[in-house]
Amino acid sequence: MAGPDPAELRRVVDAFPAAPDEGDGDRVDGAGRVDDLLDGTYGRLIEEWYPGLVELTETYAAGEVLREEVLEHVEAVPSFRLSDGATPLSERRRALAAADETTDAVTEIAGWYATLRSMLDDDPDDLTRFERLLHGFGYALAHGLFLGASSPERVVRRLRLAYRSVGVDIDETESEAGGERTTFSCPYRGVGARVYGEKWVCHEKLDRVDDGYVTYLAERGIDYQRPRDCDGSERCYSTVARDGPELWWPKTAPAAVRARS
Repeated sequence: MAGPDPAELRRVVDAFPAAPDEGDGDRVDGAGRVDDLLDGTYGRLIEEWYPGLVELTETYAAGEVLREEVLEHVEAVPSFRLSDGATPLSERRRALAAADETTDAVTEIAGWYATLRSMLDDDPDDLTRFERLLHGFGYALAHGLFLGASSPERVVRRLRLAYRSVGVDIDETESEAGGERTTFSCPYRGVGARVYGEKWVCHEKLDRVDDGYVTYLAERGIDYQRPRDCDGSERCYSTVARDGPELWWPKTAPAAVRARS
């Protein structure tokens, strides 16, 4: 099954650069100022998001949740916006620079987050032969499925057709800020659940085909965020948008922001 080694994941999670506040004092020197500069993002990340990650890591190690649920939490990290599409938000970039000067934890958290996020991506060496075949099938299928589709609107119409062709019910569709979101129900949620866990087919097998779509579309400047679990319900969602220079901390390190300024 795709996913990081539980012990290695726990080791990375435990290496989080800033410990939660255990009393009335600052977590690190200047933490209060950093939190003000980053509009509370720093505090939410440390006090709310990180403890949730620790708990989820333990349930993953116990085999009670899939990699997909850990990935969803990681991608939902509290973030400080640094651009509006391709337009730099100069005041926010200056605030991030000031926060970075206040404590090394700002840069360290960004580096730690990049390591954590990369762990949860598929490593071709960790996939089974069958999973690699599914990825290759998805990539090959994408050449026909998305032929001539060069915008998020066209791509998502083809995706919804592909979803329906395998029995997926489309529940809601939304368009916002140049992106397209599709909410749907996976009919295979319970297949293999007794042996492998709920949504195993939906998220650990069928997603390998979607990963082939991701690879193909990324090569053409389209950002396809493959299906994600929706708040523990039977419904899932995926998004399609134009791949652009949208920047957020901690997903973007301060040094990378400076390099783009």
